[in-house]
Amino acid sequence: MSPNDATMTPLGKGEFILVTFMLCAANFMAVLNTTIANVAVPTIAGNLGVTLSQGTWVITSYAVGEAITVPLTGWLAARFGSVRVFAIAMVCFGLLSAACGMAPSLGLLVTARLLQGIAGGPLMPLSQTLLLRIFPKEKAGAAIGMWSMTTLVAPVVGPIAGGYLCDEYTWHDVFFLNAPIGLVCGFFAWKLLKRYADELRKNPIDVIGLALLIIWVMALQIMLDEGKDLDWFASNEIIMLCIVAVVAFCAFLIWEWYDEHPIVDLKVFRHRGFWVSVLTISLAYAAFFGINVLTPLWLQNFMAYTATNAGLTTCWMGLSALLISPFVSKSAEKMDSRKIVFFGILLMGFVAFWRSIATTDMDYWSIALPILVMGFGIPCFFIPVTGLALKSVELKEIYSAAGLMSFLRTLSGAVSTSVVTTTWTNTITVKHAELSDVVQDQGLRTLLGQQNIFSQAATNEFINSLVTSQAVMLATNDLMLFIGFTFTIAACIIWLAPKPKKPVSA
Repeated sequence: MSPNDATMTPLGKGEFILVTFMLCAANFMAVLNTTIANVAVPTIAGNLGVTLSQGTWVITSYAVGEAITVPLTGWLAARFGSVRVFAIAMVCFGLLSAACGMAPSLGLLVTARLLQGIAGGPLMPLSQTLLLRIFPKEKAGAAIGMWSMTTLVAPVVGPIAGGYLCDEYTWHDVFFLNAPIGLVCGFFAWKLLKRYADELRKNPIDVIGLALLIIWVMALQIMLDEGKDLDWFASNEIIMLCIVAVVAFCAFLIWEWYDEHPIVDLKVFRHRGFWVSVLTISLAYAAFFGINVLTPLWLQNFMAYTATNAGLTTCWMGLSALLISPFVSKSAEKMDSRKIVFFGILLMGFVAFWRSIATTDMDYWSIALPILVMGFGIPCFFIPVTGLALKSVELKEIYSAAGLMSFLRTLSGAVSTSVVTTTWTNTITVKHAELSDVVQDQGLRTLLGQQNIFSQAATNEFINSLVTSQAVMLATNDLMLFIGFTFTIAACIIWLAPKPKKPVSA
């Protein structure tokens, strides 16, 4: 039945409220799971007996799963119906969340998170689409506002909820939290929304394009995750993964360009405004995601923060972003959006440079204040650059452009996680070696031993702890400096986009 069918029974007031809540909850859950596991990584790694860099696979596997299915959302909705796809995705998300919580090993947990990301990919775009379908046209702005609020609130709640559950209960509960919500919402979504089922279009699926997409994304991500442990290109496995990723990627580009029904419409890149906006958002999001992954690891493992306190520290970013978002939306409709994007990304870069001079004796607000300030730049960057990208393409290309932009943004976050954690770990090792040489040269170990302050064993432990602490701080500062330059480059790139002919609606 078409949603425009005059005989369609409208939702009652109670049903309307319930459906609105469920759709917002679906988007909230999908976004929440991009941040809730960040503060739980050290706990998960310790409990499962793996390294921190291996623990971050819990984050990257979810991002990769999302990256694979987001471009498929349009085809899935047309082929099977948006309501059916949404309901099934919600139920699968709940079941796979429970599977994540019950996983006894890292391998099973990463597999479950990958599948959870695949189920979660369609939830964000379909929740927005279905909200607009049930809301009257004159209330479309309110629907988008509610949807956007959940997108901004979820990253605030994620670190706090993840930290609290890890400290007070277990890391398993971080994932169990989603299970009942997904199952209940999926069931009632189908019961109440099936009257809005749209007409099906049996477009052929680009099987080869999908296969090539999965191959090169998975090969790239495994290469990035395993590279540090296998000494990168000294390993035949890494070389093979690199070859597979490059060959599959090139084949993917060629196939998608010429296929009649491509899974990813690459022709949207002919619009300068689109490819510049996508390049900007990919670079800036990679830098932003890198900071979000690095900060909880640093706080919990080397600054003696609990998971809860780490979440309470990082949540300031989301709160400031939430406060300024309405003003950014209004400004984007009145002025050149490139100026707002430039300011927002540059502000985030300034904060990264600010954090590159951190010390090990910083108090809570010395750490939290830069995080709070960075939040003011997030809406300035994210809201107008998304609008600018979609405004640059033709109306019939908007869905393809939105899916492609979401895919590249998600992929850049996954790649950033691997690069940042690998670089951080390697830099810590280098800095530790350099500082150890300095300590030996200064004879501090001998001095402490002569003064009989500590036993020889205690002296060695004290010196090593001191050196490790400073090595971590220096490595973190170096990485923040690099991230700051990445933000700066991304801010400058936006000026390559043509000036919008009229202001972009948020």
